[in-house]
Amino acid sequence: MNLTIDIGNTRVKTGLFSSLDLIEKQAWEIDGLPDIITYATNHQVQNVILSTVGNPIDPVLDAEFSQRFYYLQLTHRTPLPINNAYSTPETLGKDRLAAVIGAWQLYPGENCLVIDAGTCITYDLLREDGVYLGGNISPGLAMRFRAMHEFTARLPLVDRSDPSESIGQSTETAMQIGGQLGTSLEMDGFIRLFRDQYGSLRVLLTGGDADFFAKVLKSQIFVNSDLVLKGLNKILTYNAEQLV
Repeated sequence: MNLTIDIGNTRVKTGLFSSLDLIEKQAWEIDGLPDIITYATNHQVQNVILSTVGNPIDPVLDAEFSQRFYYLQLTHRTPLPINNAYSTPETLGKDRLAAVIGAWQLYPGENCLVIDAGTCITYDLLREDGVYLGGNISPGLAMRFRAMHEFTARLPLVDRSDPSESIGQSTETAMQIGGQLGTSLEMDGFIRLFRDQYGSLRVLLTGGDADFFAKVLKSQIFVNSDLVLKGLNKILTYNAEQLV
């Protein structure tokens, strides 16, 4: 059994795997993380991988993982099952890298574009020969709404709305449609750009706003909310196999 731990800015997500099969996933607020050592022990976990976007790891927890399990903390030096062509791998978000490797596990030998619609929107391209080429970052939907509110004197803070309209009839709906439709047009534009450059392209959408944008995108996409967990497990399995 493998345990993957993804520590984000506000939440912790875990995945319990039997080989490459996701058996169970959980999500907690960072302050509400349960006794993860007991959880792993009770589920007969042998291998653990931990990824964090920036929050420091509790040294006591880090030491316990090292003593009890085969344990990896994902860094830019961790061996990978793909080739990373990013020019500054030490600055690459670990969630971006894991999501791309999750796509590689699901669709080996295909060009893949991974769109993670979260706090920021990331576009990451994996070539069919297993080379990660890099990607782009733009503001996420909530960030766009917040920026319009905070950087102007009178615009309100709005939330998502019904995405079916294309013209706003009030300031609030103009902001909602501008943010939502503008973001979906951006996504469709990047998909067309990369398809023009690379031909056949598998597009995978993940992240907190994935289901929302899946309803409005014109391009053919595949929604998979577990790409990061699957990618972390693939990295863990790849490294554990090197020890055999």
